Amino acid sequence: MTRERARNGTGVTSVITRTRLTILLFLLAAKGATPLHYQSIEAYANGDECALVLDGPGRTSVFDYTYNLLRGSFPPTAGSQTCITYDAVNNAYIEARKRINVAQSKADIWRPEDLATVGELLLDISVNLAQTYGLTYEEIEKSLPLIDTSRTLIREVCPAFLSNVECRPGKYRRYDGLCTNLENPTWGSSLSPFSRLLPPRFADGLTAPRISVTGGDLPLARVVSRTMHPDEGYHDHAGTVMVIAWGQFMDHDYTLTATPLDPLNRNDPEECCSRPPHLKNPYCNEIYIPEDDYFYRLFNVRCMDFVRAFPAVRPGCRLGSRVPFNLLTGVLDGNTVYGISEHFARKLRTGYGGLLRMNPVFSEYGLKDLLPLKLDIPDEGCTRPNRSMYCFEAGEIRVNEQLVLTCMHTLMAREHNRAAKALAHVNPHWDDETIFQEARRIVIAEIQHVTYNEFLPILLGKDVMEKFGLLLEKDGYWDGYDPSVNPGVLDAFASAAFRFGHSLLPTAVERWSKAHKFIASKRLSDLIRRPYDLYRAGVLDEYFMGLMNQVAQAMDDSITQEVTNHLFKKAGAKFGMDLVSFNMQRGREFGIPSYMEFRKFCGLPGADTFEELFGSMPNETITRYSTIFQHPSDVDLWSGGVSEKPLPGSMLGPTFACVIATQFSYSRRGDRFWYELPNQPSSFTPEQLAEIRKSRLARLICDNTDLIDTVQLYPMVLPDHEINPRVPCRSGVLPGIDFSKWAEFPTTGHAAQYRLVEEHLLDLPRASVRPKTVQLGHVKPVSQIFFENINKIATYLEFAGK
Repeated sequence: MTRERARNGTGVTSVITRTRLTILLFLLAAKGATPLHYQSIEAYANGDECALVLDGPGRTSVFDYTYNLLRGSFPPTAGSQTCITYDAVNNAYIEARKRINVAQSKADIWRPEDLATVGELLLDISVNLAQTYGLTYEEIEKSLPLIDTSRTLIREVCPAFLSNVECRPGKYRRYDGLCTNLENPTWGSSLSPFSRLLPPRFADGLTAPRISVTGGDLPLARVVSRTMHPDEGYHDHAGTVMVIAWGQFMDHDYTLTATPLDPLNRNDPEECCSRPPHLKNPYCNEIYIPEDDYFYRLFNVRCMDFVRAFPAVRPGCRLGSRVPFNLLTGVLDGNTVYGISEHFARKLRTGYGGLLRMNPVFSEYGLKDLLPLKLDIPDEGCTRPNRSMYCFEAGEIRVNEQLVLTCMHTLMAREHNRAAKALAHVNPHWDDETIFQEARRIVIAEIQHVTYNEFLPILLGKDVMEKFGLLLEKDGYWDGYDPSVNPGVLDAFASAAFRFGHSLLPTAVERWSKAHKFIASKRLSDLIRRPYDLYRAGVLDEYFMGLMNQVAQAMDDSITQEVTNHLFKKAGAKFGMDLVSFNMQRGREFGIPSYMEFRKFCGLPGADTFEELFGSMPNETITRYSTIFQHPSDVDLWSGGVSEKPLPGSMLGPTFACVIATQFSYSRRGDRFWYELPNQPSSFTPEQLAEIRKSRLARLICDNTDLIDTVQLYPMVLPDHEINPRVPCRSGVLPGIDFSKWAEFPTTGHAAQYRLVEEHLLDLPRASVRPKTVQLGHVKPVSQIFFENINKIATYLEFAGK
């Protein structure tokens, strides 16, 4: 009988434990300890003990019960509420530290893999508390993050940039996106968690990838890819491949998920599938391939390498379910051109004239420069045929991911240098830093304007643009900044919706002549991580001509085999990876809710049967879904989104249009540096803003290529004699920016020149110049500090002497 009671947890052991506790309490009282007293849950809630008070049946842990009983306090449960104490959080922290080795930053510069150790620690603590207190899904998502971890031991490891950033309004953005919002400095910054439109759907409520609503497994990612997204080869007869080029350039301005990278070449771990369990990267989340796969069975491939994203550290080191984080900034700030750190931006610059480093490989032919060579970690994101061949370097590490993207990077780097030279011409007194930052400010504004004025209207259509407040002002300022809007990147945008372009990818990328005649094409898979064609003089222009003249595939569920079977194919190999499977696997491990949940979020009717989806996507597509999914609510967001019928005047179906429009609405309304805003230190003058509004992709192509002399007005749309005619670059139809609107001082009059020199000399350290001779064209240097500043004032003196 005693054994049976012990097995049930109510036997002799528990009796002895309670007896010992009772004796201990009496001994404490006999020695003059504080008299026993009972506190209501309200006392805990209003005092310093409760980290979190939960409604519902009282729950506690052995730790809380024992600790509070020994302190003479009433156990932190009462009736319909539960108190999670700070001491319980500290105990969970101590337990987690035993299992997780938390990295330390150097000078508060956090590598993604180091920051991830803090994320793992916080996730471990969250799992501990959730299991201990039996927290519901709702409490994990909404209540657990309310705990003030600054009052716990967690503050020991919380990165400073997540808890105590001091912001001051300034004219120029930080590279890392911090202080985009003065009240919430981490909003939109790099290393921030992805934002969520909907709560995640983890299998265990905390971290396990999404499963079926029936409780079973979802179909393998590869099964969804081969069944739902075969290569049918349809074309959209309006959009050009330039839509894909600009879209990917935008995507790489927005999102780069932090994942483990191998230490050698900083690419994803090459081996998950072929390693035994004890040697695998702990983030491995392989994509398994069925035996009967029509393609991979030919090569006896049963597994595809894939790694999960690092867990993020929320602002203030708050607790909660797993959330991935973004290595880039959440606003359109040209980090593809300039990088996301001051240190890396310096590396990209020449140090004079505000210019970016370039490679003048074609200078003897009188052609424009290419991007500089990537000399450090030359194999990062690059498949080199030999050790003497190098890829390119730019502000974003995926510049070499495919040649078309490299072309876009080259275009915008050239545009920066063009703007810098123009600004130096109208402001010869400006130093390198001023020219660089002003050119950067203009290029970012151009990127924002082209995106909202040309790219989004083609993608979303006017009705969606209007509904979400995305239409740009024609003149004057737009005073729509809202400091309560977080511009951070949405998880559904990063892992699914903005990957819509995968449906548009062509099988081959074409080159066309300046006379708009087809020259040749190259398979897309042969251009991935191999941008070496650009080392041939004049070829970049031919690719741009091809981007403007080649039709993109239709926006539908058909995906080219170039990316479903041959992605990142090694030299000489007959197969590569499957991008569609990656999309599915990434969405599931992010905990992204299903396509059906986003339909409902966007105001569309749900469906409990596959038949109810008829009308929203092709009948054949719905039938195929019913063969592999158990329920309509299991369909992955990316798969369902690309399969929807497009809205009138739009390239996208309603669900993806909704998610993408929401993201771009946040990016505009939540960006304190948005180019249309008035009354900000960063605001353009009305005259400058009018010049920015002249920006067009066609003008950017004309100004930054060598041979192209005619382009259609909208390069993302096929040319049409009436609607979208080709026009000469030199015509007034495509006006350029007048940089004289940035002239800071009059360019004539000796008095003005003298004041110019005088004012800028006053900006130097006081010991720089003693009050000796200060005449036009002559300033006598008198100290070592003056010589340290000689580069800064040289241009002033040259200007003043004219």
